[in-house]
Amino acid sequence: MTDTTAATWLTQEAYDRLKAELARLEGEGRAEITSRIAAARDEGDLKENGGYHAAREEQAKQEARIRELQAKLRNVQIGTPPDDGVVEPGMVVTAEVAGDEMVFLLGSREIAGSADIEVFSPTSPLGAAINGGKVGDAVSYTAPNGRQIPVVVRAATPFLG
Repeated sequence: MTDTTAATWLTQEAYDRLKAELARLEGEGRAEITSRIAAARDEGDLKENGGYHAAREEQAKQEARIRELQAKLRNVQIGTPPDDGVVEPGMVVTAEVAGDEMVFLLGSREIAGSADIEVFSPTSPLGAAINGGKVGDAVSYTAPNGRQIPVVVRAATPFLG
């Protein structure tokens, strides 16, 4: 059983999309980079071989993305969080932030996919301040300029994609 308090909530569509990207990067993506590195290596002097260095840099970025996807998919909960009014990743939050109403998804861009919604990470100052809160809670967080920003949670509903 997955620990839902630490799990990343993903819709089935987001999970399928991330799994497909991981499979592509681990399979054909790695094979393509490996062949490009080999071809560039065959051109000779590696110190002045721009194609070789570019391919190696691309390989490093691709391996970093593979590790990121593996970590995201390691502890995942597929579906939607419970509709219990508790603010947690995977919820669309309506909040009054410094007097202005905001509607956003608490979670990661992977959850949102192509949806046109602003996303705040649970580790961002705003996300951390409201994560675990309930509808009606009033909290504040410290902005980068040092000001305290008041926040009132007005609604929290599961993101349905």
